[in-house]
Amino acid sequence: MTDAEHTFNRDCPVIYQITVQGYLDESRSDWFDSMAIEPQVDADGKSVTKLTGKVVDQAALHGLLRKLYDLGLSLLSTKRIELD
Repeated sequence: MTDAEHTFNRDCPVIYQITVQGYLDESRSDWFDSMAIEPQVDADGKSVTKLTGKVVDQAALHGLLRKLYDLGLSLLSTKRIELD
């Protein structure tokens, strides 16, 4: 992929899956631009939460990550989901 294929386009938001260590209640979806929130337990028995949804630009992505940081949730992964 070229750099041009990784640019944000407001007409075609990018889907991201963000995984954090810790528990985030599904009712807080409105805090995170209506991303789907999936609390889970990892293989070691620790609470993790996956957030999946559309992100319109890098400023929005940064804002989401900042909210997670402000809540004291450690970032485990950020994955851009490629749509076919």
